[in-house]
Amino acid sequence: MLDKSPAEEEPTSPIDPQANRKILDPGSNIHCKWRDQYHKCEIIERKESESLPGTYDYYVHYHEFNRRLDEWVHESRFDFSKIENEPKAPPPPLAEIQNADGQRLKVTRHYKRKFDEINHIQKGEDDTKLSALEKEHEEITKVKNINVIELGRYEIDTWYFSPYPEEFAKCEKLYLCEFCLKYMKKKKTLNRHKLKCDLRHPPGNEIYRSQSLSMFEVDGKKNKIYCQNLCLLAKLFLDHKTLYYDVEPFLFYVMTECDSRGCHMVGYFSKEKDSPDGYNLACILTLPPYQRKGYGKLLISFSYELSKKENKVGTPEKPLSDLGLLSYRSYWTQVLLEILRKHKLVNLSIMDISSMTSIRTEDIISTLQSLNLIRYWKGQHIISVTPKAIEEHLKAYSKQTTRIEPKCIHWAPMNPPLSAKKR
Repeated sequence: MLDKSPAEEEPTSPIDPQANRKILDPGSNIHCKWRDQYHKCEIIERKESESLPGTYDYYVHYHEFNRRLDEWVHESRFDFSKIENEPKAPPPPLAEIQNADGQRLKVTRHYKRKFDEINHIQKGEDDTKLSALEKEHEEITKVKNINVIELGRYEIDTWYFSPYPEEFAKCEKLYLCEFCLKYMKKKKTLNRHKLKCDLRHPPGNEIYRSQSLSMFEVDGKKNKIYCQNLCLLAKLFLDHKTLYYDVEPFLFYVMTECDSRGCHMVGYFSKEKDSPDGYNLACILTLPPYQRKGYGKLLISFSYELSKKENKVGTPEKPLSDLGLLSYRSYWTQVLLEILRKHKLVNLSIMDISSMTSIRTEDIISTLQSLNLIRYWKGQHIISVTPKAIEEHLKAYSKQTTRIEPKCIHWAPMNPPLSAKKR
């Protein structure tokens, strides 16, 4: 076969990503254009496009990226020449789990611990049923049901599914009262609500104020609706399962910035009133408009100040979210390095540091290991660090000026502190 001369060659054209357009099933993998580049993604759900009839919108998860970036995209952003069909098997049938009253139980991250107490079921059967329930929960919560919320002066893109009532999940934007957290479908409904809502700060007791920063303690039993609304709001930005209906066993500590209009929530953490595992924090969230400003570390610091007043050693409930883990590791690092610098490494043991900071010994060891400041010698952990190394590490924290002032905390534990700390 003779080669064609350049003049006889057929003109070439760029490859059309839409040339092999197909209808994709959930579980398929394809490359999708995102931020001017194509990234591999998984199809989670499909629906007919309202703006372009005859085509489809797909809910996608980008490989190697956090689920908070999942989104609905039109098929025009796909490269149909790069399809990998790997449809996932449907989840197994859900095993019914009921309590003594015959009510079906919801999954929360405290569910596993309480399940045996309620039903007295053998562990193997318990794990099987819990696994089925968790898988169903995962399938249900894969697709965000609310894309945008308006809270105070901020319009915020959401990250994850939250179990708001179904009738509120189909509106383009959800409107929230920034003080009572009541949620509404329409802006005019919110405006009418503002005329009647007399709250200008979270309900409960103000237990801390330093300059414009305040902390309110809200009892889940006394302010049930507010705390449920708070958990629904938080779930929009937390990937792991969150307690959102059984709030009575918890206290909620809401941090606010105060001005002439009121106290505006920047974040919160929750805490069990009585934690058998020694947790001093259950859930923590800094709202997106206030992130990267040090509020996460302030919330963590506050939880440890409460532990000191309780004369206890505390630790956060696991697993932590990715952002929660970053905040904790940063807080532990700064506190431990400042302790080491202050005491100049003189006869300072892990237990001594735990007593001074209320940080659990396991958290101290893991943090020092991540910094290569500890070694295991003759059956025990030995802190191995020089003053110069401490100063080098602390340079990264020199810009943080806001700290929790313990003298400004007006709070007493529900139960009198023990004479000796629990470890």
